[in-house]
Amino acid sequence: MYLIEQFKELNKPERMVLTQHSRKRLSERGIKVLDIVNAINTGEIIEDYPEDYPFPSCLILGKTEEKVVHIVASINDEMIYLITAYIPDSDRWETDWKTRKEQL
Repeated sequence: MYLIEQFKELNKPERMVLTQHSRKRLSERGIKVLDIVNAINTGEIIEDYPEDYPFPSCLILGKTEEKVVHIVASINDEMIYLITAYIPDSDRWETDWKTRKEQL
């Protein structure tokens, strides 16, 4: 289980590893690396994924100047590994953006 402080300590663009997948998703969704940095700075971890492979990851809720962002990422001692980021959908998330809506 990660702590948001661990992400905040490493939170610089030069300390982020973006996979080809995450670069593609950021581009498609209009999310910039600076948005990720701002969202982590204001963020909190809302879900943990300890079984993710090859490393455990977590879901971070953060805000930029214009939007709310969900970030899935993992870390080691030196780097943040960005898996994906997206703008949460109000059909799937409650208004606090932390709680998933029950799917019928």
